[in-house]
Amino acid sequence: MNKTQDVTIENRHMRLVITSAGIARSLVFKPTNTECLIQGKRVPISTITEPRPYQNEVKLAYPNKRTTFKCNAARMEGDTLTLGYELIPWEATVTVKIAADYVAFTLEAFNLTEDYGIAMTEPPISEMWFLRLPVREMGHWGDWLNVIWDDEVAVNVLAAEPCANADSEEAEGYRILQAGTDAQVQLTGVTAALITCAKDELLDKIATVEGDYGLPHGVASRRHELYAASYYWTSTVNPTNVDAHIEYARMGGFRLMNIYYPAFLESRGYRLIGEYDVYKREYPKGKADLKAMLTRIKQAGITPGCHFLHSHIGRDSKYVTPVPDHRLNLLRTFTLSKPLSVTDTTVHVEQNPIHSTMTPNRRVLKVGTELISYEGYTTSHPYTFYGCERGIDKTTVNAQPAGYMFGLLDVSEFGATSVYLDQYSDLQDEVADGIADLWDAGFEFIYFDGSEGVNPPFWYHVAGAQYRVFSKLQPEPIFAEGAAKTHFSWHMLTGGNAFDVFRPEKLKEETIRHPFRQAPRMRDNFTRLNFGWLGYWLPSDETIGTQPDQLEFVTSKAAAWDCPVSIHADPATLAQHPRTADNFEVLRRWEEVRAQKWLTDEQRQMLRDPDQEFILLLDETSSFELVPYDRITNVAGDSTDVMAFVFERNSALYAIYWHISADRKLELPLKPEDFVVLESMGAEIKAMAGERRDTTVVPVGKRRYLKTSRSKRDELIAAFGDARILDL
Repeated sequence: MNKTQDVTIENRHMRLVITSAGIARSLVFKPTNTECLIQGKRVPISTITEPRPYQNEVKLAYPNKRTTFKCNAARMEGDTLTLGYELIPWEATVTVKIAADYVAFTLEAFNLTEDYGIAMTEPPISEMWFLRLPVREMGHWGDWLNVIWDDEVAVNVLAAEPCANADSEEAEGYRILQAGTDAQVQLTGVTAALITCAKDELLDKIATVEGDYGLPHGVASRRHELYAASYYWTSTVNPTNVDAHIEYARMGGFRLMNIYYPAFLESRGYRLIGEYDVYKREYPKGKADLKAMLTRIKQAGITPGCHFLHSHIGRDSKYVTPVPDHRLNLLRTFTLSKPLSVTDTTVHVEQNPIHSTMTPNRRVLKVGTELISYEGYTTSHPYTFYGCERGIDKTTVNAQPAGYMFGLLDVSEFGATSVYLDQYSDLQDEVADGIADLWDAGFEFIYFDGSEGVNPPFWYHVAGAQYRVFSKLQPEPIFAEGAAKTHFSWHMLTGGNAFDVFRPEKLKEETIRHPFRQAPRMRDNFTRLNFGWLGYWLPSDETIGTQPDQLEFVTSKAAAWDCPVSIHADPATLAQHPRTADNFEVLRRWEEVRAQKWLTDEQRQMLRDPDQEFILLLDETSSFELVPYDRITNVAGDSTDVMAFVFERNSALYAIYWHISADRKLELPLKPEDFVVLESMGAEIKAMAGERRDTTVVPVGKRRYLKTSRSKRDELIAAFGDARILDL
């Protein structure tokens, strides 16, 4: 390629300069004349990676290994940017679309500039980055959205369709934002957008790209009124008990109800989607009953959503038994070195089975019409799988000749009750059709569980599997969450992810360790996460169970980042827990805070202190009041049956206290005149003098308050430590 003048690409917001030698020189945010690229680094605007050098002379001169070739020439003619590369005789042509709010780059073609010298016409390319920008550090890095920003400016390299790979490389003082392609997906016809704008305008610009390229409406979703709402999650709701679920959801102030598919489907997989006999017996009219139930939930002012394992196929489904579908994913392929009869318990193979899974229940071979489990395998010749059980999962035993090719089945690592489907097949679309048919019953948001269960390349198939389902859901979900995400998922998983259930004794610690640390990272990606699928545990000899302070902690830390929570709920369990009313009152107050957008920026910053707990009170006028509070760690001689916290407000000292599982009495070594017992702020109740001198007996069951002078803090804490728990 002949050297030409530098290439300048600009719109009203930005000016990008690429040297004639193919180096990204400058990216200026024009309104403030801010240079966004690191200076003094020679970062090529593009690179091509080959599995090994293919051009004959290059192959002879250099080692035959995975090799990356740098762009060394660039020229612009009209709207076409042509890029050349060192050593190899390739040019790439990129169409440049200059829009008011972004610049789009579409990789159109690869062209040979000289005879290759070998009989090959297809591009021998494994990966290619057609846009690479060394953006300087600005303080904020959004790894999911692929954006770097500060309070003034944001630079975003955004995939404009699923087949474009948007990613980055970290360097000293800067990060290379890049967009490219992968031979395992699609090498040409892919588009990425470069957005350089004021930080506060970024979402508006992304919304424009979403509209222009027909993408899911990720920006509009993040602006939906229910975006920060928490949800009530259930796997047991049905037409016979839906009213009980609604009652509890209302008790907790939930505006959303997420329904796990086993609540209405019999199969652990997708067996007969759309036909009545897939539904549980509580749905005798199938989809009609499901639709009526969802209508009932909506009439109660609650928006229903659904939770699916979209990339999983249950091992009891028609896709697995009696004949496994040819579209199930295989982790490895083997060739029979000897014929396999219907009675053989050893499978002889040509390839070394080393590193095949040895996890129980995942040791499964898919051979023709049957699934075969194995006890182990040999890693020296002759190679075998031995100790085989034939026809597992009620599949059909068959015989196969030497030379027959078969595979190691991709069984889910989570419980081994399902298998993953081959994303290169149309089985994901078939499953998507089934989910879309169920969605049509009236669901409005969705959780994509098991999103990690796809074949590589994961950057494409994680979002790709979600998109194959999402694109068939009409109307479009108001928001979605998922178990795994890649760049393109940003447009769909606007709610990010939810963290799994943690036990009560570890809940606060794990909240800080996981979602609390994730929240600022998600904020850097202009989005939120769900602070957790909170379990609901009954008090027992093994656990204190779910208690109000635990829920207060998690939901308050979530609210600090404008994030919701979710709780796994079932009326049968909720009814057995003595503190359900208190637990759900905590959730109700915080949901009202979210709905009213009551928190100030100062309060959010205060709540972000990982070491301080807070309580949301209703004051004497039933208005919200947020105060820090501290646990009294020693109550009644280190009993775990009573919980107590102290806080100050309005020049007085308070304690909030309760029994975790019963209604009892608490004898405190305090005089009755030294404090007041409150059912709620301003609502006093009488305390009784204790049998012992200078003691007082107060009820301990649901949450109540003690009020005293601030000067008595040490005395009050000591009194709880010396208290006695009495029977009624």
